[in-house]
Amino acid sequence: MSKKETKEEKSAEEASASAPENAADAPAAADAAIPAEENQAEGPSVEEKPAEESQAKAEPAEDASVKSEPDWKDMYARTLADFDNYRKRTSRDREELVKFATSEAVRDMLPTADNLALALDQAKDKDDPFVKGVQLAYEGFLKALKDHGAEPFESVGEPLDPNRHEAIATLPSETVEEGRIANEVKKGWMLNGRLLRAAQVVVSSGKAK
Repeated sequence: MSKKETKEEKSAEEASASAPENAADAPAAADAAIPAEENQAEGPSVEEKPAEESQAKAEPAEDASVKSEPDWKDMYARTLADFDNYRKRTSRDREELVKFATSEAVRDMLPTADNLALALDQAKDKDDPFVKGVQLAYEGFLKALKDHGAEPFESVGEPLDPNRHEAIATLPSETVEEGRIANEVKKGWMLNGRLLRAAQVVVSSGKAK
């Protein structure tokens, strides 16, 4: 037998010996490949799940932004109502200012009216031309005050009202019942329905005992 044939036989034996080992390794490699395919078939990869979760979290944020959007119609209606209230309030304040702008000046004139009334009360001869002249002056003065919204109010015989009357004394009276006004020292005045000056009065304590 030649050396060439001997080498070929050895090569054949080595190939037959290595073949079983490769065959034994083949099932293991196949088994290792199966789980990888099964993992791919089970569902999305780990990298895909966070993307879906982030998208799910992003949707509520959009809903929150929609809910926080202001109600422009309601705001417009409220603004109109506030402006209308402001317009009415300023108009009312302006009317009040016009009606009572002369209150200080009219109040300063009241002592003159008091003096004229006192002079007429003290006059003995009502038919005296001088007294009649004072009477005309007093009536003209009262008319001028009335044209500016100022008028006196009567208090004698009325019950005492702390909002309109200032009691300076309490005296017995045979004609006026207790708690009512027996006499006026100074007349009270109103200006456009508002108290300008309280009346100074004497209150009856009833009949003397």
